[in-house]
Amino acid sequence: MAAFEYTALNPKGRQERGVLEADSARHARQLLRDKDLIPTQVESSTSSQSAAPAAFDFSTGLSSFDRVLFIRQLATLVGSSMPIEEALKAVAEQTEKQRVATLIMAVRSKVLEGYTLAASLREHPRSFNTLFCSTVAAGEQSGYLSKVLENLADYIERQYEATSSVKGALFYPIAVLILAFFIVGALMVYVVPDMVNVIIDSGQQLPWFTLLLIDFSDFLAKFWWLLLGLFAAVVVLIRWLLSRPQPKLQWDKFKFRLPLIARVTRNSNAASFTNTLSILTRSGVPLVDAMAIAGDVVSNTWLQKGLVKATQTVSEGVALKTSLEEIGQFPPMMLHMIAAGEQSGELDEMLSRVAVFQQKEVERILGAVLKLIEPAMLLIMGGIVLFIVMAVMLPMLSMNQMV
Repeated sequence: MAAFEYTALNPKGRQERGVLEADSARHARQLLRDKDLIPTQVESSTSSQSAAPAAFDFSTGLSSFDRVLFIRQLATLVGSSMPIEEALKAVAEQTEKQRVATLIMAVRSKVLEGYTLAASLREHPRSFNTLFCSTVAAGEQSGYLSKVLENLADYIERQYEATSSVKGALFYPIAVLILAFFIVGALMVYVVPDMVNVIIDSGQQLPWFTLLLIDFSDFLAKFWWLLLGLFAAVVVLIRWLLSRPQPKLQWDKFKFRLPLIARVTRNSNAASFTNTLSILTRSGVPLVDAMAIAGDVVSNTWLQKGLVKATQTVSEGVALKTSLEEIGQFPPMMLHMIAAGEQSGELDEMLSRVAVFQQKEVERILGAVLKLIEPAMLLIMGGIVLFIVMAVMLPMLSMNQMV
């Protein structure tokens, strides 16, 4: 059976949307009529998701929050010995978002056709990445799918919580910056010119900072559209360059030379790599295969290049710690803990500890930086406002003394 999205009219003439399973579109329409619904549109969920060409496909798949809910609910239901197809159906019925329900039902329809859960998830790469699918495949092959799903759910939840905390901490300074930008812009365009005209009409000699303010205010009033256009062009250019392989590779390499960004980049990628490697090795995936998958999960392309060489080195019999040490970009603490795990035979457990430690280190660094951003922004905006006030008020005070 396949999943079909439908639009239908109920007996009261109101439009209803939903998802149902049927053998064909004709069968789906008949099921709707049996429910006293008049179908107006019935479309296969798989065809609707692939109807638009790739170049014009703006869908982003599941959001981070929806993905967290999906994997946690699925892990709970599978852990209670519920069959996969029934668990997927229950999760689809639980969600209130039709887009999410449609995707889950599409996955379920592939499972009912005989495909594995991992193969069904791979049909939706925008929602389920390589780590997700490979981990599920390892769980299915090892027979410990419920345990693997629990580990994967814990990992994704930690990632979501860390990202949410950073976004929450950034909200206030970004909101203050945007508000301050509009306030200063309004002052420079609408208020300052009128006050400056009064000062100029008085005929007195103006200080240099007042002249600078006048020139900048005139420029901003006449060419604000040019500044916005240049800003947009720079953003588009940077995004285009970073979408190209070679500039992206050089930028990712340059990140390791920047004082603060280097620590964040190093620790965040180390956390992602070790956590992925831990989940896969605990799921029964061979170390070399797990390294290949974990290397793809790492966001830094320069580090990915080094991990490809490290994977090849491990496949030749070299220790994991030695191979990673040759890259030269992983924290020493991580390498020593991996070496201890190799010697004790508890590598997967040690990798999990390393991932938690590195993630906490990233959160500590970002927390310290975010605490410094707020007072720094207040000082900068206070300085700008003070400059405007001094440039306007000092000539006006001098003018009052002349009177």
